[in-house]
Amino acid sequence: MHLKNINKIAILRANALGDFLVTLPAIDAIRAAYPNAEIVLFGKPWHKEFLIPGRCAIDRVIVVPAMKGIRDEKNDAEDIDEQENFFKEIQKEHFDIAIHFQGNGVSANAFINRLNTGLTVGLTSENAAEIDKAIHFYYYQSEVLRYLEVASLIDAKPVLFEPKINVLPKDVEEIKSLLSFLNKKTFVVLHPFATDIRRAWPEENYIPIADWLCENNLEVVFTGASEDYEEVENMISKMKYKGINTCGTTSVGGLAAILQKASLVIAGDTGPLHLARAVNTPTVGLYWAPNLINWGPLTRKIHKPVVSWNMQCPFCGVIPNDPYPFEPQNGCKHLASFVRDISVESVKKAAADLLFKKEIDEEPAKVCAQRL
Repeated sequence: MHLKNINKIAILRANALGDFLVTLPAIDAIRAAYPNAEIVLFGKPWHKEFLIPGRCAIDRVIVVPAMKGIRDEKNDAEDIDEQENFFKEIQKEHFDIAIHFQGNGVSANAFINRLNTGLTVGLTSENAAEIDKAIHFYYYQSEVLRYLEVASLIDAKPVLFEPKINVLPKDVEEIKSLLSFLNKKTFVVLHPFATDIRRAWPEENYIPIADWLCENNLEVVFTGASEDYEEVENMISKMKYKGINTCGTTSVGGLAAILQKASLVIAGDTGPLHLARAVNTPTVGLYWAPNLINWGPLTRKIHKPVVSWNMQCPFCGVIPNDPYPFEPQNGCKHLASFVRDISVESVKKAAADLLFKKEIDEEPAKVCAQRL
């Protein structure tokens, strides 16, 4: 049954870029179901900076204080007084619905119960506090579909099945010098990095990919964080041709603009790959098979995942995917790439399918080039 008199909806998702992006189809469904409600994300400081008006269906961001299981921060200790003041202030806002898209409910259910809302909604598990409407958490499920299923508990029906983020004029302005340097040349983005080395394709594999793209008259733009800058410089020095290093030079909005202007993005299973999907740019994503189930794209017309089926740690032979990938590690603490067996040739083939082969209606590379 569709809920009436809903004015304010709180959504908890206080973690990383890719984690947020997969919730967007569910948030769009909630916006369509409750067009007059204010939708407020409970997130991190980067959400507040990135999710400015016009970006997506989020109207406002409230930054959650550091809190175990909710907003974990390595360099930010918990402050109990700050947490208590936070809940007192939020309770004054009188949210009609609090919905969480964060984990199995062990931490999140207790959090949303303290918001003093009319209705609590989310995921739950054996050790989680009770909430009003819940779906039992089962790890192996597409994250996009997981949150669409949760949104359905408040009668929010899907309107999109891939994330969508708007690139704003300020984002394009931020990369004006890069676009001027490229001078309308078609380019491909390579993002060689991941926060977890186990999801990262060996960096040396990107060098022959970059040279192959250059040989096909495409410019190559590397993206990454500021701490990745020197590593990219080292990679470029080993190329036959020249690449462009943009590591650490943009905000998340500027990165979104670069990705939108690209003809293709090649990356491991990490935030910028999901951001490329959200700005509707073709992608070749490099996935470890268990992670593909949860984090892979739902559509295939412009998204071509390349999959590693290598299950065993090369050092100890453990298969660290029970009950779910890398958490817990089943005794394996070795930091080795689990996508290292993906071949350069298989990535080239997936990229060529998107860049050079005619699709049913038109060539994606030409379409993407027109964005410049």
